[in-house]
Amino acid sequence: MEGEKYAKELDVAVRVVHMACSLCQRLQQGIVSAGSDLVKSKEDDSPVTVADWSVQATVSWILSEFFGSQNVSIIAEEDVQTLSKADSASLLEAVVNTVNECLAGAPKYGLKSPPKALNTSQVLEAISRCNSVGGPKGRHWVLDPVDGTLGFVRGDQYAVALALVEDGKVVIGVLGCPNYPMKKELLSYHYQYHETMSRLSPPSDDMWERGCVMYAKRGSGEAWMQPPIPGDKKFVWPNSARLVRVSSIDDPKLATCCEPVEKANSDHSFTAGLAHSVGLRNQPLRVYSMVKYAAIARGDAELFMKFARTGYKEKIWDHAAGVVIVEEAGGVVTDAGGRPLDFSKGPYLEGLDRGIVVCSGATLHEKIIDAVYASWDSSNL
Repeated sequence: MEGEKYAKELDVAVRVVHMACSLCQRLQQGIVSAGSDLVKSKEDDSPVTVADWSVQATVSWILSEFFGSQNVSIIAEEDVQTLSKADSASLLEAVVNTVNECLAGAPKYGLKSPPKALNTSQVLEAISRCNSVGGPKGRHWVLDPVDGTLGFVRGDQYAVALALVEDGKVVIGVLGCPNYPMKKELLSYHYQYHETMSRLSPPSDDMWERGCVMYAKRGSGEAWMQPPIPGDKKFVWPNSARLVRVSSIDDPKLATCCEPVEKANSDHSFTAGLAHSVGLRNQPLRVYSMVKYAAIARGDAELFMKFARTGYKEKIWDHAAGVVIVEEAGGVVTDAGGRPLDFSKGPYLEGLDRGIVVCSGATLHEKIIDAVYASWDSSNL
């Protein structure tokens, strides 16, 4: 990768996402077994956990150290408002401890640890530094520290998503999916089943790799997937990376559609009507978070549609990393009018025409867009 444009950025991004996934796996086991002490509600009632803040602080610190804080602009989901409240002292302490534990392990991933543990104000500063508003000019890192927090607290799917946007275009995307197995045939089993089984009989290295990290660089025509790093191993590039490619299925009758598990922000009735009108017959793949983009990029599904409920605005950190990975793997991502998503307008996907359509290829995409227009006109929404 040396010498290529964005090579250093991609290298650091992949390593820090591996670090973040490892942090999340440790925390998820604790949250699933210990309950809600490590979970808070935000003002919109969506959950936020120690993992969200810890990943944001860790990624912010690593990027700022590597590229220089004056050169790094980060747009991310979390702020320090909840953490700074008087009744959040134990939560803040847990975040500081988690961040320091994670950063102490940085050399395993070929990154530098801080010379001494970060104090509370340094951790809060690292989280607060992610307050860029982006825009059409310059470089901006876009981070969703835990996408699909509800899946995370329920012991299910979630993702760590990091992208680099330059002059309004996504140029790098890294998507860590800690519970999305490398092998599709293991998808039907809940990951906790594997957790139990692996304790009973330790798996061989290649038998079961629970998670994966996927990444792509704009214009390369390639998307890659790496396995997680086992406990005692060090990260060595390219870490058994393998190319991923979208499915070649272009007949809606044979296509599998990804569905969100949560119904809060989506118009499911329109999506269901649309699925029926194009003839989708397969059982949908129901997954939390940006794991849907991962599923399409590596050929586990062919379609994902999201039509937001009135008043909901899509945020760029929920899509940026996934979009470039799907596109470089051969897929197509547009709004429902067939236009590319616009990442140049700040934290929100402004000017979005009705919704988002993600497909494994141009032929299927054309059929879906035609159906959107027909269904939209008939439902007169």
